[in-house]
Amino acid sequence: MMIKADLLIHSAAQVVTCASIMPKRGEAMQDVGMIADGAVVVKDGRILSIGPTESIRQQYSAPQTIDASGKVICPGFVDPHTHVVYAGERIGEFEQRIRGATYLEIMAAGGGIVSTMRATRQASVVELVEATLPRLAQMLRLGTTTVEVKTGYGLDLDSELKMLQAIAALDLAQPIDLVPTFMPAHAVPPEFNGRSDAYVEWVTNEMIPAAADWYRSSHFAEAGRPFFCDVFCEQNAFDLAQSRRVLEAGLVHGLLPKIHADEFTPLGGVGLAVELGATSVDHLDVTTPEDVAKLADSDVVGIVLPAVNFNLGSHEFADARALIDAGAAIALSTDINPGSAPCPSQPLVMAIATRYQQLLPAEAMNAATINAAFGVGLADTVGSLDPGKQADLLLLNCTDYRQLAYQFGGNLVDGVVKNGRLLPLVTNI
Repeated sequence: MMIKADLLIHSAAQVVTCASIMPKRGEAMQDVGMIADGAVVVKDGRILSIGPTESIRQQYSAPQTIDASGKVICPGFVDPHTHVVYAGERIGEFEQRIRGATYLEIMAAGGGIVSTMRATRQASVVELVEATLPRLAQMLRLGTTTVEVKTGYGLDLDSELKMLQAIAALDLAQPIDLVPTFMPAHAVPPEFNGRSDAYVEWVTNEMIPAAADWYRSSHFAEAGRPFFCDVFCEQNAFDLAQSRRVLEAGLVHGLLPKIHADEFTPLGGVGLAVELGATSVDHLDVTTPEDVAKLADSDVVGIVLPAVNFNLGSHEFADARALIDAGAAIALSTDINPGSAPCPSQPLVMAIATRYQQLLPAEAMNAATINAAFGVGLADTVGSLDPGKQADLLLLNCTDYRQLAYQFGGNLVDGVVKNGRLLPLVTNI
């Protein structure tokens, strides 16, 4: 007797599962779990079965079928590090950098994060939602189905909570699943210039407890979605001792640690992440060989952000090849934000990573899917095509998944299935 399902997608040139019960490392990064002439069966928004088309079609029937001949099926992308909620733009700073100003120089002169802070503080929750919805729609059209989203452009209690409210509203307003991260320690606001320790005290004693209260009453908590705390451990931002205070305060209140580290200056953030059992440590552009070894010997996911280096015109990228060869669990992310990475596209990030960081296409695929899911604490539900997981998958207009990294500048995503439902997609990208 045929088993009834809701959706059956068959005859794909390749089904790429990226399946793994743990973050992929070393040689495992080169295995994407490919099934030729494959099929995927979906029921109640979950993956029911995966396998060769002939055997799947003999066992399952569904009222909705999709012939994926000439296409690749792969997991929806997980973007594990973003600042996608913000107001305003920073196009002027783009021109400043072209003229020779560095990111840190612009930041020290009152631009950068503080510039976006001013615009975000003035925006309402509704205005933040309206500004962000088109960005998320673009990310979805490019294949991203789960996104971590940080606060950090408010830098005062009311504005940071407003950003959390906007993240919650956006999660309910569109198909991508959002994962909230509280990041008031993104920069020192102007009212605390020269008093960064006092700002850190306010963050730890007032802002983090308030965010924890918000989370406990949010639909994220009800759904069991994690809540993270992040800090920018960097010159002109927060030193190692201050970063420790922020993350430890987050842990006291149930916020899981993440950390921006080694973007410009190695301050010891990797060691702190490993010590605290952080979910991820992000950037890693100037990580020392000693800290590469520490990361490789830990459960912390290293998230590299090559669109930042590309956007800043840098010739130096995180040494993702060395990180993988050392045995670290590496993920890729866009870091979409208005200043250092106005990039919505995980496929473009994969293309950059293969060229400038020597990742193989398979490694880039695993880094943008299953390892990225581990980087946001959701690998039990997203990031790979496994029976029982959410049916978040892409139909790619190609016959070889490696085309995703090989091509750039276009969009091979022909269809997005989210929670088992084929979505209508915005096409004006």
